[in-house]
Amino acid sequence: MKIIICDRQRMLAEALASALDARGYDILAVTTTVSDALSSVGDWVPDVCLLGLQPDHQSSGPDTVRAILERYPGTKVLVFAQVTDPETLSEFMRSGVAGLTHQDQSVAQIAAALDAIEAGRSVLDPGPLRFPARDRSRVYELSPREKEILTRIAAGQSTRQMSGEMNITVDTVRTYVKNVLAKLGAHSRLQLAALASRDGLLIDQRTAANVFPLADKRVRPSDRMISLEERARAWRR
Repeated sequence: MKIIICDRQRMLAEALASALDARGYDILAVTTTVSDALSSVGDWVPDVCLLGLQPDHQSSGPDTVRAILERYPGTKVLVFAQVTDPETLSEFMRSGVAGLTHQDQSVAQIAAALDAIEAGRSVLDPGPLRFPARDRSRVYELSPREKEILTRIAAGQSTRQMSGEMNITVDTVRTYVKNVLAKLGAHSRLQLAALASRDGLLIDQRTAANVFPLADKRVRPSDRMISLEERARAWRR
């Protein structure tokens, strides 16, 4: 796999480049600015551009991803950043990014993310999200049925799947979803899923066990690599 690494902190970028090179990855270039990264992608046409973003550059990150993909659609982008804001996470997911992984990852975990991307999968592991206090408290305002809806959204179920498994109409499901969106102050199912499945707002274990009684709810490191395409397709239905 041919890779270009872009990170403002050159020492870290070069250390990561050496570690990945030792694992057999072909590191074509290491850059410290987005403009240099765009130029290098054009010169080398890598399989993946590993883009490291510091907190003060995260808001412009999605636009950077779009710029790379528009100019060089054959190159995938893996963003390496600690994204704590749900809205920023949603923007990254809409940008076409192949993966987003947080900055506390080990080299082995980054390599696993690269391998997943090469295999055609998308990777999402932004680290703990930060939510306003009101979002944490409003989950307690949800009815048992609304909590179940939220749990199923986090699991990637579509409206029709929820309708069938909950034995209610599609319109009733949509009403529940609208109620949950309003109570939690969310703008989309995507944000609801982030709210429900990350550290900032957890569904109680009893609800999860009732909804998915056969599922093993222990979180393993590999569980954090989810398919964005599969969930996005489900949320649109």
